[in-house]
Amino acid sequence: MYGRLPKEAGPMMLRPYEPERDRDAVHRIFYEVGWSDRSREQEEGVDHFLSAGSALVAELHGAAESVAIGAPATYRYQNEDLPLCAVTNVATSHVGRRQGLALRLTAHLLQQAAGEGAVVAALGMFDQGFYDRLGFGTGPYDHWLSFDPAALKVDAPRRVPQRVTLDDWEAIHAARLTQPRRHGAIHLHPAALTRAEMLCTRGAFGLGYRDGHDGTLSHLIWCGARNMERGPVWVRWLVYHDREQLQELMALLKGLGDQIRLVTMMEPPGVQLQDLIQWPFKQRQITEKSPFEATARATAWWQMRILDLTGCLARTYLPGPGVRFNLRLTDPIERYLEPGPQWHGVAGDYVVTLGPFSSA
Repeated sequence: MYGRLPKEAGPMMLRPYEPERDRDAVHRIFYEVGWSDRSREQEEGVDHFLSAGSALVAELHGAAESVAIGAPATYRYQNEDLPLCAVTNVATSHVGRRQGLALRLTAHLLQQAAGEGAVVAALGMFDQGFYDRLGFGTGPYDHWLSFDPAALKVDAPRRVPQRVTLDDWEAIHAARLTQPRRHGAIHLHPAALTRAEMLCTRGAFGLGYRDGHDGTLSHLIWCGARNMERGPVWVRWLVYHDREQLQELMALLKGLGDQIRLVTMMEPPGVQLQDLIQWPFKQRQITEKSPFEATARATAWWQMRILDLTGCLARTYLPGPGVRFNLRLTDPIERYLEPGPQWHGVAGDYVVTLGPFSSA
């Protein structure tokens, strides 16, 4: 399934990650791409990423020089949950650059996931265009706002929160999985991924409330800080289950404004965050080009592709009269996979029906 790369690429081998053999080399890769500072916490985080799913490496001259990691997840599509391969990490060392290793590893990772039942795959991209070569297309924009938390217009009463720490990783993961899901939501299944992300958050701290059944964690914020004294603070997770919980978390952020000068967070689904900020345009003008610049940015940073067209359309329900047509589809991922009986993309001739009941 894996095997050697073409001779022109040199003596390279694609194979599954082996902890005893590859751990040091993969940690070196993460350090060289800037994803780890080699602290104990971040190295443990890398180990959890590797153990949470499937990992493949490209070996060059006897050492792993590129790695791709995928984990099982679900993607909320309309009212259906689609099995998703979440490509959590793809990285190549300084030695392995410009050899096509990342593309080939990712292609084989998707081949494996498709064989295990995933119908779609998603990943975060370092820039536009690279993963287009594997058939990925860009998702919609996410809105990121940076603002002075003291300027939040939140009327919710502020109860005293509880401190949330790394020891709460399993409770945090459970709370994340039970959040209401809208179209487009992605849930990563392995709890180890939550612990990995917590370990890899620089300047991490969390606050929350235990209003769940039997005192379980119900809603929380998990943040990273560039400077613990005054910020900026980045909200990595905002976990809540209803509007009241969201308002209470926003009140928590406002309370940080006594000392923290800037908070950056992704706009929650269904919320226009600018409506909750006092004088947003004035803030931007006053803080322009400062270390605590208030901004609002739209970024499309993630991509997705289909692994099983028939499976996706079987879960598609569209209003109105049906439409039926012939489709001839090519798939660029084929050139990165060796010939064989395994999955080689979704190229082929289809008769597609779109409507209340869709098919291909």
